[in-house]
Amino acid sequence: MSQDYGNKTAAYFAGARTQIAPLLPARAARVLEVGCGAGQTVRWLRETGRIERAWGLELFESATVLAREHFEEVIVGDAEVIVDTAFQGMRFDMILCLDVLEHMVDPWHFLTRVQRALVPGGKVIISVPNIRCARVLWPLLTRGEWRYTDDGILDRTHLRFFTRQSAIDLAGTGDLRVDRCMGSVRPNTRLARLDRWTRGLMREFTSFQYLVAASRQG
Repeated sequence: MSQDYGNKTAAYFAGARTQIAPLLPARAARVLEVGCGAGQTVRWLRETGRIERAWGLELFESATVLAREHFEEVIVGDAEVIVDTAFQGMRFDMILCLDVLEHMVDPWHFLTRVQRALVPGGKVIISVPNIRCARVLWPLLTRGEWRYTDDGILDRTHLRFFTRQSAIDLAGTGDLRVDRCMGSVRPNTRLARLDRWTRGLMREFTSFQYLVAASRQG
């Protein structure tokens, strides 16, 4: 990756992704998190008894200062480059790719490679931005605006964008079979109110990202 992450704050790499709770297996003994940041998602998973041991991949050394206490090991480097050699020979029950695939040059090829480290029946859980979100579409349609930002859907370090269907297609790469896809709506926003008023019928426009779980076939 060659994107400029210089404007990212510490908060960008922190925060537990508790939204994935409905997609999680009852328990996973060995977990790999790609783009583990400060390790707060794994900390939460450990504290709630959902996982036993975890390993991480992270692009930036500075982001792993806090992460290392929650992982058996964290390897620093570009996941697209080191995925075939990092933790070589290890097998995992679950692999997390949360808010990382959209930063990759070829996330489809990456998922094909990283799933080889899954045990049969093991799960991959991904999250990717929803480019069909009204927050992006409305300024584009009404004012012709497509403004990149430091974070969010139009984060300037994003290389790929997804809709619900293309997120499902991505998660179904290789030997993976999609189990569930969820649209994630940010609480306490206008879009959250619209989502409630329409009883979820506008979910493809109110979701800011999609969370998808897939299982590796035998």
